[in-house]
Amino acid sequence: MKVLLVTMYFPPAGGGGVQRPLKLATHLPALGIETHVLAPDDPKWLHRDDELRPPTQAFVHRARYLGPKARLPSEELRGLSGIDLAIAQARLAGRRLLLPDASVTWAPTAIPAAIRLVRSEGIDAIITTSPPLSMNLIGAAVKRWTGVPWVADQRDSLVQNADRRFERKSVQAKEKALERVVRLVAKRADAVVAVSDSIADEVRSFEPEGVVRVIPNGSDFDDFAGLEYRPGERFRITHTGSFFGQRNPRAFLSALASSGLVDVTARFVGDFRSVDREWVQELGLGDRLELIDYLPHQRALELQRDSEANLLLLPDAAGRGRVVPSGKIFEYLAAERPILAAVPTDGAAAKLVRETGAGVVVAPEDEKGIREALLGLHARWKAGRLQEGYLSEEQRKSLSRQARVEELAELLWSLE
Repeated sequence: MKVLLVTMYFPPAGGGGVQRPLKLATHLPALGIETHVLAPDDPKWLHRDDELRPPTQAFVHRARYLGPKARLPSEELRGLSGIDLAIAQARLAGRRLLLPDASVTWAPTAIPAAIRLVRSEGIDAIITTSPPLSMNLIGAAVKRWTGVPWVADQRDSLVQNADRRFERKSVQAKEKALERVVRLVAKRADAVVAVSDSIADEVRSFEPEGVVRVIPNGSDFDDFAGLEYRPGERFRITHTGSFFGQRNPRAFLSALASSGLVDVTARFVGDFRSVDREWVQELGLGDRLELIDYLPHQRALELQRDSEANLLLLPDAAGRGRVVPSGKIFEYLAAERPILAAVPTDGAAAKLVRETGAGVVVAPEDEKGIREALLGLHARWKAGRLQEGYLSEEQRKSLSRQARVEELAELLWSLE
């Protein structure tokens, strides 16, 4: 069997969105499925990781990307005024006019490239993985023109628009565009894969023609092979990943400041927005806070493993935080260090932490609860009772990325 995987994020792109398509392309060939990947040549990614290599067993193809550069709007507008501010706002407004998202500009080159590959390589099925949501437009078009089965992989909510900052008219236009794409997925996709039950339920509410399967993200235990935890002289708690939208570290940092703990180092690896940098200065955390710029993925994994605990921050974000568990949690589980999860307590991430016994769950804005959780983990560390290697073999097997890709392979075989 031959498949074509279409993704916006693939090495040398960096960031969390790369891992699922990268691991699909890594494990599918080992299961007897010839895998071709179509990715942009240079989509001006927000992060780049030149140490992250494409798998050697997959065939990687590139299509020209002519769209706008990935941006953090809050950073672009920070400190601007007058004509400079107006120009920056106009540039960002132009991106918002692109529906269903700014990456739709890749479709005019990606669609003909994908059609050529399907025909020249004898592709049996196409997989599109999103976000961005516009990847689904590519899958629908390729199926229409070639007739090959289409599997639409959904890693994020299809219908919830968490960003409500803009005028109501533009929000309504965005929501209508999102709904049209979801209806297209429901009508045209031969199968829809969702990373969570809630996303699958969203799709099912549109009465899809094809089968809907839940295949969550997985833990890449092999990536942590040989990485060591060496007990530190300070309690090191590490957060890796970017802050954007409604995500921010303020409740945790306030809890740390009021905890009275002096032998703690909170390490934040990745983007720390200017507004948060300025805000945190007032807390006087000193050496209790370490801000580290974006790192290659492997180095970030080393820090996750060599920590007394890892920090997961996930806001409610109008309900989105409950239904979409951050892919970061699967890295933290593979690191097998305790997790302080400040997440919606009735959401998917909280459920996973509880089921695995991986750590403690508190509400994302519960400063008192976060402080108590931090004090509890610190006390266990001082007593030499922080849990190490807490996953059972059965849990490791069920959580492994390879097991999840095997589920996808079975679905692909069923479409022949």
